[in-house]
Amino acid sequence: MFEPEWDEGCKSCSFWIDNLDGIAVHLKHRDVSFVAISRAPYERLAAYRQRMGWQVKWLSSSRTDFNHDYHVSFTPEEQKSGQASYNDTTGPVPGSSERPGISVFYRDDDGTIYHTYSSYRRGLEIVNAAYQMLDLVPKGRDEKGFPYPMEWLQRHDSYEPAPVVIGRGSSKRAPDHDAGALSSSALNTGTGLRSPSA
Repeated sequence: MFEPEWDEGCKSCSFWIDNLDGIAVHLKHRDVSFVAISRAPYERLAAYRQRMGWQVKWLSSSRTDFNHDYHVSFTPEEQKSGQASYNDTTGPVPGSSERPGISVFYRDDDGTIYHTYSSYRRGLEIVNAAYQMLDLVPKGRDEKGFPYPMEWLQRHDSYEPAPVVIGRGSSKRAPDHDAGALSSSALNTGTGLRSPSA
């Protein structure tokens, strides 16, 4: 998600955090914690988290092998050799040395921690509410014709024109867009969206 040398997080991983931010309070009430972990120094993570307006807890694994141990970060040697282990296969991992993944851990009453589950690539899509919503609409994700499926994606503060944020977790299009395109069900769900006449 965030290589140590980068100035900002990966746009695709940022899309995932956008979809996961805000759920921690609900998970906590089911005795579950959620944290994001990246190899960049904590100061860079904290600055990017603030820029993006996220509340998610974000930890740095910069002085550990955590990301390598759970097969989401790769050394230059692994990338060159074509023998990196990712998504339950061994082979080349071109491009970035970072890949997405989710791992689940369980701590028993004695404090012993167990690794119970990991998922990568397409297996992560179930936790992305935006993709799940796009899968319901007539055009779906509409990613055909792009060099790669998520090429259309931007960090939420980089779209042109930028959305007007009117409440935590809520936004509406900038005034020069057709506000009438918002559905009446979205306007009445208490999300903070207001009709153009309000």
